[in-house]
Parts: sequence; structure tokens; C-alpha cells
Amino acid sequence: MPVRVLFVCLGNICRSPMAEAVFQHHVDAAGLGDAIQVDSAGTSDWHTGESAHRGTLHVLRRHGIDYAGRARTISPRDFEQFDYILAMDDSNLANLRRLMPEGSRAKVHMFLDYAPDASSREVPDPYYDGRFEEVYQLVEQGARGLLEHIRREKGL
Repeated sequence: MPVRVLFVCLGNICRSPMAEAVFQHHVDAAGLGDAIQVDSAGTSDWHTGESAHRGTLHVLRRHGIDYAGRARTISPRDFEQFDYILAMDDSNLANLRRLMPEGSRAKVHMFLDYAPDASSREVPDPYYDGRFEEVYQLVEQGARGLLEHIRREKGL
């Protein structure tokens, strides 16, 4: 059974799709595409069905990563289907904990908990300030650390 990872931000158009794409890129490069499944979602429904923000798509393309996903809202079912649900900031972590059904099997954490050397504990929202490259650098650190953790924990 594959390890399932879900990245979560507010609207699912900036940070979480970037994390999904970058992490998937690392998973594929490691030859673990069959062992690890990746997705993203938002805690709000403001952008459901929309493509990722043009700033996210631009920075991903600049780093040679494709992304074609569409925004969706987290559902109660996600807490049963995913092994890891990773929040981009404290606000979304609080929302996830509030939404999480009792007895959920998912491990809900901050994404950058897997990047102890990162300059921040939270991935800042670039929606208003355009700091997509800064977000990319943080996401890259988190993705590398998370993949290392999963490989060690699951023996992959």
C-alpha cells in the first residue's frame, strides 16, 4: 500500500500545489512513484476547481517542474486516506486539527517540521506579496527532508 501525502494551505493555489509538485518531482527522481502518492488541498473553498496561481506555475516551470492540478477543498475522507497531512502555516494547522475526525489515522504536522534548518517554521503565503521564489526555496527544503523521513520510516 503506498504512502499517501497531502499538502494543505488556505486556497490550494499557491503553497500547497507548489509543495505537491516539488515533492512529486523528488519522489519521481528517487524512483518511488509507485510507493508514494501525493496530493494537495485547501482549508477554504475559495478557489475550488481553479489552476494553481500563475506565480506558482512560473516558479515551478523555471525550476523544470510541471504541474497541472486543480484546487480542491480538504474533506473528512482525506483524514482516513492520507498518512501525512502537512500544513503550510499555523492557521491551517489549527484548521486541520479542528476538522480532523476523532480517531483519524493521518499524522497532521507542519510541513517545515521536516526542514529543521529552514529560515522559517511556516511557509509564507505569496498570494499578496509575490515572494514565490522564497516559498519555492522553503518548499524544496521541506520536500527533501520529508522524503528522507518517509524513506527512513518506511524502509523505502
